[in-house]
Amino acid sequence: ALQGPREEIVYLPCIYRNTGIEKPDYLATVDVNPKSPHYCQVIHRLPMPNLKDELHHSGWNACSSCFGDATKKRNRLILPSLISSRIYVVDVGTDLRAPKIHKVVEPVELFWKGNVANPHTSHCLGSGDILISCLGDPSGNGKGGFILLDGETFEVKGNWENGEKVPLLGYDFWYQPRHNVLMSTEWGAPKVLADGFNPADVARGHYGRRINVWDWSTHTYIQAVDLGQGSVPLEIRFLHNPDAAEGFVGCALSGAVHRFYKTEKGDWAAEKVIEVPSKKVQGWLLPDMPGLITDILISLDDRFLYFSNWLHGDIRQYDISNTRQPKLVGQVFLGGSITKGGPVTVVEDKELQCQPEPFVIKGKRVPGGPQMIQLSLDGKRLYVTSSLYSGWDKQFYPDLVKEGSVMLQIDVDTERGGLKVNKNFLVDFGKEPDGPVLAHEIRYPGGDCTSDIWM
Repeated sequence: ALQGPREEIVYLPCIYRNTGIEKPDYLATVDVNPKSPHYCQVIHRLPMPNLKDELHHSGWNACSSCFGDATKKRNRLILPSLISSRIYVVDVGTDLRAPKIHKVVEPVELFWKGNVANPHTSHCLGSGDILISCLGDPSGNGKGGFILLDGETFEVKGNWENGEKVPLLGYDFWYQPRHNVLMSTEWGAPKVLADGFNPADVARGHYGRRINVWDWSTHTYIQAVDLGQGSVPLEIRFLHNPDAAEGFVGCALSGAVHRFYKTEKGDWAAEKVIEVPSKKVQGWLLPDMPGLITDILISLDDRFLYFSNWLHGDIRQYDISNTRQPKLVGQVFLGGSITKGGPVTVVEDKELQCQPEPFVIKGKRVPGGPQMIQLSLDGKRLYVTSSLYSGWDKQFYPDLVKEGSVMLQIDVDTERGGLKVNKNFLVDFGKEPDGPVLAHEIRYPGGDCTSDIWM
């Protein structure tokens, strides 16, 4: 995979919910080939047939886990809708540059067959089926269940999990068959987070704190690894090496990255290996501003860990050659809530000497902060978008909702470590034909380091 071809196009879900524009979300195809006359341009838009879906993350109908079977191709992109609970199956095989809708799974299918709602992360399985994690039940309460789609017909088969024990909350997941395990994380109860963040809901137990451990072969919930009150663990990544019994999870509210690992006893544990200190501030929602680690990924060679601090505004690169002692080797600021001249004053900062300058590229002052990230297969280019989720974008970065998000590209030093913004690369989703839009997760045709699981 490291020697795979350079990415030429990427897919991004673009969201209109909460922007005031009554248009359906769509899947954008963006040209990222520097030799192309359409470099940094949206070359195709596939609108969904409904309003206010809140497209969010995506996955494939087939991935490396299926590639012992030569008939399997990544020709369908699975697009769950976080709020409407629809699942769109998109045909990207007929024309990579002009996807079209193949099938729509209506929310009632998830409600009736699985008693789940708010689908989030999609991974293909070695069986050919597709596994999707969910945040809640049809009433908007938290519920960390899963739904299984048939990999050929895309019919809902029912729940993946067995037994009566199910975590109170759900979000992301990753599995590793060699260690007979699936790990899932917890964001919050859908009806609580849907329209914004209320800090009081953390103390009420409406936000997550655990890594949930599942037995891969029996599909049963066997262990909870507690990362602490108010941690809110989001994206979880095993190392890519399928023999490795360890990985990392980023915690949004506590600003910590935990390494999780298999113990000598055979159960699982976690240790904090990185902590982003909160900043004491004035002119903000709370007196302490967390970094809000929202996305995290590991390079395909398991050498570097990357994550974004959506509120502080920086992206960080860590050398994880020693997984127990990650070493910061790269950092770049791309906006955020603490820039100079803004409404927030930093009164105490354990890391910075002064507030960072606003981020300007090609004459545009970029609203919001860095959020979703995707790394090229060779590890040399890191792509970044700035929208987290429309309900929270509207609360924390009102200018982002008015002006639209951006996609940026960062050049990566893969030898010594280091990050540098490519000043020639900007996709401005504020200039879309139907008005500014919120572009979210980035996917390459052919898979990438956050979609592929090796067996």
